[in-house]
Amino acid sequence: MPLELPQRSDALPEYVDYADTGCDLYPSCLRCPLPKCRYDTNGGAPALLRDGRDRTIQRAATHDGVSVDELARMFGLSRRTIFRVLERGRPGKGRAGQV
Repeated sequence: MPLELPQRSDALPEYVDYADTGCDLYPSCLRCPLPKCRYDTNGGAPALLRDGRDRTIQRAATHDGVSVDELARMFGLSRRTIFRVLERGRPGKGRAGQV
């Protein structure tokens, strides 16, 4: 006699058409380039986009040696904002430095 497994309480029903309607940023969830869904992120889409921008700034400053003034021009930000982003990227500091 085969062993029957209990049905999962979070299992999706069979034979249901789930439409991949996406969101206001991308038309398809399955082809979305964001690393995490905007609805599953504190701060939503702006936080996701800002985090990507911040990682790019930190990489340009540390690996490529781009100056604060040049970064501010490149990203259309103030020097103070660039300094904040760089400070958050230091180990043990802010979001980017958290493990």
